Amino acid sequence: MKSLSRRHFLTSSLAGMVAAHTLQGQPLEIAIAPFQVEVTPPKGHPCMGGGIAPISEIDDPLYLMGVIITGVGKPIVLAAIDWCEIRNDAYDAWRDGLAQAVSTDRNRIMLTSVHQHDAPISDLTAQKLLESHKANGAICDLEFHAQVIAKAARAARQALKSPQKVTHIGMGQAEVKEVASNRRYIDEAGRVRHDRTSFTSNLKIREAPEGRIDPVLKTLSFWNEETPLVALSAYACHPMSTYGKGRASADFPGVARKLRQSDNPKVMQIYMSGCSGNVTAGKYNSGPPENREILGKRLHTAMKAAWEKTKKIPLSQATFRCETLKLEAREDSGYDEASLKKRLADDPKGFGKCLAALGLSWRKRVSSGQGIDVPVLDFGSAVILILPAESYVEYQLAAQQLRKDDFVLVAGYGECGPGYIPHEQAWEEKDGNLSDWCWVKKGSESVIQEVLKKALTK
Repeated sequence: MKSLSRRHFLTSSLAGMVAAHTLQGQPLEIAIAPFQVEVTPPKGHPCMGGGIAPISEIDDPLYLMGVIITGVGKPIVLAAIDWCEIRNDAYDAWRDGLAQAVSTDRNRIMLTSVHQHDAPISDLTAQKLLESHKANGAICDLEFHAQVIAKAARAARQALKSPQKVTHIGMGQAEVKEVASNRRYIDEAGRVRHDRTSFTSNLKIREAPEGRIDPVLKTLSFWNEETPLVALSAYACHPMSTYGKGRASADFPGVARKLRQSDNPKVMQIYMSGCSGNVTAGKYNSGPPENREILGKRLHTAMKAAWEKTKKIPLSQATFRCETLKLEAREDSGYDEASLKKRLADDPKGFGKCLAALGLSWRKRVSSGQGIDVPVLDFGSAVILILPAESYVEYQLAAQQLRKDDFVLVAGYGECGPGYIPHEQAWEEKDGNLSDWCWVKKGSESVIQEVLKKALTK
């Protein structure tokens, strides 16, 4: 991406404030401080938790891009990272590092992974389990992980010294054409299948209808009067074109983000992946390398259209809420603690051991009683919500229905410990994805729906 200089973010900053009204009628002082850091891992680092080839080349750098918002109680950090996932204690470590840097609480760090696969997964407990068992597999480099958190914390701390005034927010949206499709489709024999992957070579599978998706990309922007400062875009689709060959990349969202940054270099572009556990580019992607640019340009077209359609309104209110979501660990065969421990010890494949370690790490988190934070930043007519892991698109659509008169921007891939979080229909139809990358029990849908209602209540 065309690098936004640190100097730009600092010199374009100013310390002014804007009035927003609390219930007591007192003015709030709203300001924003953008920051970014490169988070590209070294060559040899595992990708996708050890499931594909480790990094041997860097196609394009990976970034963490975010903003610190002040004036809504303690500071809020809203950030997206070009990593596959951040899970369990690693997610806590990231939030603790950023929270300490800006003097806030852990649950006010609204961090989401973009979920590109040629990028790291981090899970500290899982990696330590692998190391203690001298396993022939690896998930992440613990030293690199600590270093990059410290680097991001320094950048956030520096940015906070020069906040920028926010007077307005902007809301724009546009349909993305020929990118997303549901994993679920009906085959020629009338059978329900769930095997449309991120790149799909079978022409008959690609010819099946898109299925249930959210076709709309949303862009929420922050303004100082007539000057745009930051644009935050979100779209629900697995962000992979071609992958698995050891070439680190921000993939097609990185292409789109770079193009938008070139359109207006003074406006920081942040991209988040929506709830897309069951949504891929498989209908429109057979896997050739050139499709990365093609899909990226289609996404860019929608980002540009959403910007052109943006309606700007005065920022008159802002509220932060955080609900706690508790999901149970699976107990069926292969997912109970004894099975995972056996697999960690005996699986001949390194990735099999990695999967067992990830499952055990999630079980440890569940047994500790620690829930998943579901944070919401609510501006009244616009709201930002972060949901965990590979939540299915149905949860994003449900969130929008709960506030159907408002602009609801949803990101998935917050706390990624649970893996796939399906709706009940997927269990009933024996969705084939609900194997090694799903660590939650059946019955999660009703629990999440209840938390969504609480989180999105004004």
